[in-house]
Amino acid sequence: MKKVNSFAEINGGKIYYEMLGEGQPLVFINGGNMDCRMWDDQFEEFAQYYRVIRYDFRGSGKSEMPKKPFYIINDLYELLKFLDVDKAYIVGLSLGGSIAIQFTIEHPDMVDALVLVGSGLIGFKWSEEHNRRIMKIFMSVKDEKSALNAMEEWLRDPYMAPAMEKPNVARKLRKICLENYRALLIDRTLGSQPNEPSILRLSEIATPTLVIIGDQDVPDIHAVGDVLEKNIRGAKKIVIKGAGHIVNMEKPKEFNQTVLNFLEKLK
Repeated sequence: MKKVNSFAEINGGKIYYEMLGEGQPLVFINGGNMDCRMWDDQFEEFAQYYRVIRYDFRGSGKSEMPKKPFYIINDLYELLKFLDVDKAYIVGLSLGGSIAIQFTIEHPDMVDALVLVGSGLIGFKWSEEHNRRIMKIFMSVKDEKSALNAMEEWLRDPYMAPAMEKPNVARKLRKICLENYRALLIDRTLGSQPNEPSILRLSEIATPTLVIIGDQDVPDIHAVGDVLEKNIRGAKKIVIKGAGHIVNMEKPKEFNQTVLNFLEKLK
């Protein structure tokens, strides 16, 4: 199989993507403060069965930092159009899950299946404790040096702690996160939000949906998972034992088999 590593010039910026395999397109969307390398344990394996696309959304990995207002959902739409993809399976983790949900709401005919991993959700009311932790990290960022320090703090956050307790995962995760410290310097006012929060439109989703959560993930993410399972018609939720927030890196074998089994039943 020939691997494609390239850039798509869309919406006034360069978006990095990789593609491997043939057949039904399957898109992996990374979590915040990370990039598409987080899917290394999935990329080649899933490419045995699908045309796999992974990309760095704007401001992450090799993609350009935002310089003007942008809408991250539209970036995914334009990338798929650039790649001549009309329909795809979409897999998103954390922030990537939020993107996948809103993309499915706005472009339902383009999504044949939705896999939400430790997913965020636009419009969800996060706990005060959660907001306090996250805001403390973001508010500490003033320049590049403080951004690096903030990323170190992020690696100690309960979101990341279970993964960081696994030496092999921790080494890779630390490298990815520290190399993405620029993500903490993005001007958040440049990113557009949907007109209506995703949480109010979940009932519109009729796409086959799998919700995956690590049993050691933070309470707020478990609460999001319950909302998704309850409000997306036919959604199935699976909890993977021994994993925290970064399920696909912490328990790759279990994660891969769970997702492949789900997709196989859709054929």
